[in-house]
Amino acid sequence: MSRPHKILLLDTGNEWGGGTNSLFELLKRIDRRRFDVTCLFYRDYPKGQSSLSQELAAIGIPLRLLPQRQQPWWAKLAKELVRGVFAWHRPLRQRLVKRIEQAWRITPNAEAIAQQLRAGSFDLLYMNNQPRSNLEGYLAAERSGVPVVQHCRIEPLLDAADAAIVNRVAAKVIGVSNGVVEALQAKGVQPEKCVAVLNGIDPQQPLPDGQAVRAQLALQEGEVVIGAVGQLVERKGLRYLLQAVATLLAQQLPLRLLLVGDGPQRAELERLAASLGIADKVLFAGFQPQPLAYTAAMDICVLVSQSEGLPRVLLEAMLLGKPVVASRVVGSQELVADGDSGLLVPYADSAALAEALRALVADQALRQRMGAAGAQRVKAHYTIANYVAGTEAILAGAIAQP
Repeated sequence: MSRPHKILLLDTGNEWGGGTNSLFELLKRIDRRRFDVTCLFYRDYPKGQSSLSQELAAIGIPLRLLPQRQQPWWAKLAKELVRGVFAWHRPLRQRLVKRIEQAWRITPNAEAIAQQLRAGSFDLLYMNNQPRSNLEGYLAAERSGVPVVQHCRIEPLLDAADAAIVNRVAAKVIGVSNGVVEALQAKGVQPEKCVAVLNGIDPQQPLPDGQAVRAQLALQEGEVVIGAVGQLVERKGLRYLLQAVATLLAQQLPLRLLLVGDGPQRAELERLAASLGIADKVLFAGFQPQPLAYTAAMDICVLVSQSEGLPRVLLEAMLLGKPVVASRVVGSQELVADGDSGLLVPYADSAALAEALRALVADQALRQRMGAAGAQRVKAHYTIANYVAGTEAILAGAIAQP
């Protein structure tokens, strides 16, 4: 048998998130006889009490780090000058700031990545997240003559220049949902470059019942637990969830809000809960290395983000038979059949969110019916086996492409 294909996996991210979890599900299952993966990350970022390096070591994937230098004074000064002088012309301002980023950060990183590709005789560069966060990878691969596959895990941010680089260099761009593929094409990525491989979950995994967590958190019998899992950041729209819950509590509905995760917005959200008079009804559980048990403790799972790709949080909640409420954005609106397996609301609309939650809080039979429909939907269309097989096929095809 021929040697496995050598793949350098580039991730330029700063923190552990849903995209990292989906990436790890692939790495745990990828066929090691066909693919020899080495990870190249900029930072050994934490996962609760663990770290990226420890998590990769546990599954036998080697890690290389490419440390990032501090932004030089001249770049910071130049960007401030550009923002001030061209405040009246946003497109020009953005182009000039991007050129400064190219000069001090993207180009040096591209050369360092190119050296890794050449020295390691890699067959493929496989990049995680979205094209704009991986521009140095495209340039590195172009210099090295190595094919590129991009895994786009969120609705992309692209301008015409970004799309031109993708079209010139990428063999394929994988979208985690059909909506992500449509967004890539709308931003100018050539349709023949784009392919959807839907995020998946293991339907055979053992599932917790959530009772131990409910007991641990002293949740009362009869309380409807509304919950959310993820980073506490502005993009997740959690302020609107707090406002919606405050509306329902003012109507004397028996509920608690459980927030699982941590992040820079935690203190602000705690202050907001206090100002709304609902601090005693909101549980901040912090980061949990095994969040599935906390999702199992919920009666309703909420994800009201500004943007998503195809969120693993909702896949997990639906597999557990939980009704979900999500913002009507790319990824979430594809996964959730509105009115069947859950309810969709406009992003940043706390009144609409309160109405959707009220309907579910008041009707246990509706919660059970939507939860069962969601579990059936996930098991039928979003399996981990299809996700891994689809990704492997694209990686192999890109390497074989002349």
